[in-house]
Amino acid sequence: MLNNKLAAEFLGTFWLVLGGCGSAVLAATFPAVGIGLVGVSLAFGLTVLTMAYAVGHISGGHFNPAVTIGLVAAGRFKASDATGYVIAQVLGGLAAAAVLAYIAGGKPGFDVVTSGLASNGYAEHSPGGYSLGAALVTECVMTFFFLMIILGVTGRRAPAGFGPLAIGLALTLIHLISIPITNTSVNPARSTGPALLVGGWALSQLWLFWVAPIAGAIAAGFAHRTFLERE
Repeated sequence: MLNNKLAAEFLGTFWLVLGGCGSAVLAATFPAVGIGLVGVSLAFGLTVLTMAYAVGHISGGHFNPAVTIGLVAAGRFKASDATGYVIAQVLGGLAAAAVLAYIAGGKPGFDVVTSGLASNGYAEHSPGGYSLGAALVTECVMTFFFLMIILGVTGRRAPAGFGPLAIGLALTLIHLISIPITNTSVNPARSTGPALLVGGWALSQLWLFWVAPIAGAIAAGFAHRTFLERE
């Protein structure tokens, strides 16, 4: 049973990174019909929405180490299963980044390092030139609210069947807000795959996209458990 869950998490994270980062690398600035910020934001939201419906009933549809750890903090997920989930998610993200790099390399002149492969960054590597502090706060706050939404719409008193829709829309909104600041992570697995292939600056800045999302997720887990789950 656990193997099925890990496979679902691998596939869900793979689709998230391939669809989301793929839209940024392949389609965001395509001549004449580039999808831009709104299109990339929708792509990330749609990946989570579709895979949450497809495999969420198997694994819970985390697709994100910060979500897994936040659910542990909220008492919604067993800590003993968290390590396996995180490993599966990171491997899914890395596999998707490798596939994306291969596809993008089919166009003459493409270079993984130069392209950045939709890596997350701050300071001179922020799309809008935002500082480390701004990036840290953004990733922490955005992940906090992402987890609060996830915990709310998957609670036992929430309307059944609408959770993936709300979660996908929440991720779309988060990207609309924060792509200019960090290229939006709120997901360490999404950040790790591209960073490992790009190396250099992307790898040196990766720490923030583990620390901030996980801190925000843990805070949300404890806050929801303490203040919002009381009868």
